[in-house]
Amino acid sequence: MKLMNKNITLPKIAVLLTVYNGRAWMEDQIESILLQKVVNIDLYISIDLSTDGSYERCLELARKNNNIKILPYGDRFGGAALNFFRLIRDVDFTNYDFISLADHDDIWLPNKLNHAVKTINKKNVCALSSDVRAIFNDTNEAVIKKSYPQKKFDYYFESAGPGCTYVIKTKPMLQFKKFMILNFRKVRDITFHDWLIYAYFRENSISWYIDSKSLIRYRNHDFNTIGANFGIKAYLKRYSMIKSGWYREQVESIIAIICRDKFSILKFNRLSLIKNFWHLRRRPRDAILFMLMLVTFIY
Repeated sequence: MKLMNKNITLPKIAVLLTVYNGRAWMEDQIESILLQKVVNIDLYISIDLSTDGSYERCLELARKNNNIKILPYGDRFGGAALNFFRLIRDVDFTNYDFISLADHDDIWLPNKLNHAVKTINKKNVCALSSDVRAIFNDTNEAVIKKSYPQKKFDYYFESAGPGCTYVIKTKPMLQFKKFMILNFRKVRDITFHDWLIYAYFRENSISWYIDSKSLIRYRNHDFNTIGANFGIKAYLKRYSMIKSGWYREQVESIIAIICRDKFSILKFNRLSLIKNFWHLRRRPRDAILFMLMLVTFIY
C-alpha cells in the first residue's frame, strides 16, 4: 500500500455554512463536512435566529471540534443570501487557499472538496460549481444537471448551480468581498447570493468551471427558496415568479450592480433579448422557454 507523504501540505479551505432552524438536518451536514478527505478545513457557521435549539447544538459541536467557529448570534436574516453575505463580509479568509459555501440541509460525499480542488487546478480556473443529486422526501433521488455549456449572457439570467457546490480560490473571492462591501446596500436586495457571485465573476472575466460530477446530496424540501429545477412543480413555481415580475427585477438588480456600462449589452430591449435568446440560458430547453415568454410578454 502506497503511503501518503507526510510532508505534503493539504489545501486549506474555509467552509462557510448557514443555518436556519436546521436541527433536523444540520448535524448530518456538519459531519459530512468534517469527514472531507485530503483537505484541511475550518468551518464557519452563521446561525439565523432560531427556535429549535440550532444555536445551542452548534455551540456543543464547536466545543468538541476546534475547527468549528460560530459567528456572533442573535440576528434574523430571513433568508440564505443575507446570511451568506454576512459570512463573506465577517470571516477573515485571507490565509486560506479556497472558500466553499455550504447549506445546513445537504450531505457532502467525502471526496467533494478534494475533487473540486483537483479539478480547479487541472482546469486552471478560479471557481467551480457542479451538478447535484437531489433528494426528494428522503427516498427518491435524481441528478440535477447544471453543467450545460456556458453561454455569452447566461450569468445575467441564472446562477452556476446551487451555491452549496461552489468552491472558489481565495484571491478572486477577496475581490468579490471588497466589491460586496462597497455595494452592500444594493447587494442586500439580491435574493440569490450564488447568482450574484457567478455574475460578478463572469462579468469580470474570472474563469469558472461547471462540473458534471455530482458529489452533493441536495435535500429538496418545502423550505427551499427555490429548490431543485426538476419536474412540473418546479417549472410552475418558476413560471409564477417570472410572471409576477420578481425574476425580471432580480435580473435588472444584478445587472445594475455588476455591469460597468449599465445595460449597455442588452439594454433590456425585448427585441434584442429575443434575438439573443440562445445566449441567455445554458440549458437549451430553458433558452427556448424563455424566448417564448419574451414573445408572449410574460417576461
